[in-house]
Amino acid sequence: MSETGADALAERVAFAMLAAEGTGKAWGIQIEEAREGYSRIRMKLTADMLNGHGKAHGGMVYALADTAFAYACNSRNVRTVGAQATMVFLDGAELGEVLVAEAQEAALVVRSGVYNVSVRTDAGRPVAEFQGFSRSIGGPYIETGDSE
Repeated sequence: MSETGADALAERVAFAMLAAEGTGKAWGIQIEEAREGYSRIRMKLTADMLNGHGKAHGGMVYALADTAFAYACNSRNVRTVGAQATMVFLDGAELGEVLVAEAQEAALVVRSGVYNVSVRTDAGRPVAEFQGFSRSIGGPYIETGDSE
């Protein structure tokens, strides 16, 4: 499959995943870009996403990063799950700010992958860094009609 075809497939998979999950829609997650081994998504912080300090709840920041990770590691249309992930929180974010999570594949060997996800405000201020380890479980995420 050409790079253009691979990237188009990655985009189809990401949008199918977003459509199938309740969380992404509930949180207003938007896909900005999805291509093979990569995704960039965004989410605007609402009052129900804040902790008792009035900052973005760590679980929401983690969920955004994890969602970008999921779209990137499933981008080849092979069902893939997270095996482990870590996150370092660097700064808080406040009501109304937009968080952008950018996931990039660092390594992929057979069924195991490593992905780095940066979470920043849409102004570029770092909020968190996430590293996820994936494991493919086989089978396509979407039907393509191709023999992939």
